[in-house]
Amino acid sequence: MVRRVANQVHKQVARLARTGYIKQEPLWYRAVLEHPPIPLPPRTPVNRLNENGEAYDLPSHTSPPGFNKSQKPPKAKVAPVAYVEDEIRRQFFNDHPFEAFRERSLVEAGLIENEHPIRGTAWTRLSQHGRNPTPEDAIRFAANLYEHTPNMPLSNAYVAAVTQYRALRSGQHIMAQVASAEAEHYGTVFKPGAIERGHAREEAHLESWAQKKYSDQESLEARKRWRMRVERTGNVGSWTKGEEYVRLWQEGVRPDYSPALSAPVEKLTISEHPEQQTADFMALRPRQV
Repeated sequence: MVRRVANQVHKQVARLARTGYIKQEPLWYRAVLEHPPIPLPPRTPVNRLNENGEAYDLPSHTSPPGFNKSQKPPKAKVAPVAYVEDEIRRQFFNDHPFEAFRERSLVEAGLIENEHPIRGTAWTRLSQHGRNPTPEDAIRFAANLYEHTPNMPLSNAYVAAVTQYRALRSGQHIMAQVASAEAEHYGTVFKPGAIERGHAREEAHLESWAQKKYSDQESLEARKRWRMRVERTGNVGSWTKGEEYVRLWQEGVRPDYSPALSAPVEKLTISEHPEQQTADFMALRPRQV
């Protein structure tokens, strides 16, 4: 039997029984008739092609409309997801890169922050959400102006939001400077902040480098000051090319180096004629008492 779909098997058995091909119905036939299989969900049939690239259900000389043998079916691609806030945020931090260094708390509370009651068409000024706005407030305000103001392009909404943000931030900066000067006038002493402490640590580290440089220079001078000095005795300038040593060796005189190691150090006497003074390597001269 040709392979069939589950909900068509009993129908094919009924047709074969009517034609007399099946003499006795199968045991499962009545049970399937009482409890037929669940029909398959509707689905678009797949275009199956033969070896020549033609569809099975069409004549050999025709092809389905819009079919190209050399062209593969397009792959399913996910459509790009873009939000207005992302575009505004990208442009805002390109124009204000130092706003990314502003301190911000990353601790999450137990609840999600509720939306501000002033939003939509009622939000026409950035100061309605506070006198000290954050970059996210400016981004939301620009998106709100673009979405709820008719015939306003995104560039105009961004310019309006950034202008109000800069005005509020500059006013906040001036008020903080005036308050700090007034507090210092009345005797308030502020502790150094994080930037001042960082500068102090850096200066201390640089001073330690200078001290290390001076200590290394002093140790180098000390090593130069205490160096070994070799005192040479005898007539250093006279050299017999080993003839004196060979002569003594031929005469059978053996050198004796032990007195030079065991005898006490003697005071050297400088001769008036240094050219006549030679070194006594063989210990032939009598020692002075």
